[in-house]
Amino acid sequence: MNVNRTRAVVALTVAGVAWGSSVPLSKVALDWLAPGWLTAFRFSLAAVVALAAVPRPALRAAFTPGVLVAGALGYGGCILAQNAGLARTSVTDTALLIGASPVFVAVMTAAWRRTVARPVAWAGFVLSLAGVVLVARGGADGGPGRVGIGAALVLASVLLSAGMTVAQDGLLENRDPVAVTAVQFLGAAIVALPVAAVTEGAPNAPAGAAPVLAVAALVVVGTLLPFTLFAYGQRRVPPEIAGAFLNLEPLVGAIAGVVVFGNPAGLPQLAGGAAICVGIAMGSLPMLAGQRRPRLAG
Repeated sequence: MNVNRTRAVVALTVAGVAWGSSVPLSKVALDWLAPGWLTAFRFSLAAVVALAAVPRPALRAAFTPGVLVAGALGYGGCILAQNAGLARTSVTDTALLIGASPVFVAVMTAAWRRTVARPVAWAGFVLSLAGVVLVARGGADGGPGRVGIGAALVLASVLLSAGMTVAQDGLLENRDPVAVTAVQFLGAAIVALPVAAVTEGAPNAPAGAAPVLAVAALVVVGTLLPFTLFAYGQRRVPPEIAGAFLNLEPLVGAIAGVVVFGNPAGLPQLAGGAAICVGIAMGSLPMLAGQRRPRLAG
């Protein structure tokens, strides 16, 4: 396998696992910050660190309106909508909707870029989505979700995330992925800060050290690491292949729920986890084999 592809797979895998850690970290951090302020703190602090670490020439090349707007909508808007939706619906419904992201990415790629994934990749996307359903249903939080506006907000966040994954393919071209990610963090912070200030007022002081440490870990492990690695990996693979690795997030989140929060686990979680991993492997198989994606006619 090509060295660049190997590195891309490793980067995308680590990104998916790290994003999974953001679920329990956010749960602890929400004991201190409201959803909007958590989004604002997360991306503002990440932007400060990332912008300081990027060489000036690379940053100037990445600092374009398109990159900034993509970060504002695809990162800031996505997480704001996701947090607001999660407050109005169940964890199960949210996980199901987030798990649909790779399928949305594949469909958007086919419609936007006139390319389509191989049949084995599509089978992998569907199998991985089925695995998310099993994990989510097996880990339901004990009551029916209040669907409606909450589910609609989560779905909006998934669509924003999928659109961002497809658009990112062009934004990363001939640019440093770390610089692009840093500018997009800034765009997310620019959107999240006024939204939090207007809708939630001033943030409260933390009641203890745990939420503060959770926010710090969320910035580093749940934001700086995965977003940067995902951009690095996506620069080297098609967007629908990169999107397949997004299903690691609900899998890792479910495992963290069992280990950290004592949520019950059984056969559905085990079967679902296996389906997610096999589905990701199937979705990546054409890329690993060096096959070109067929183009749509017309």
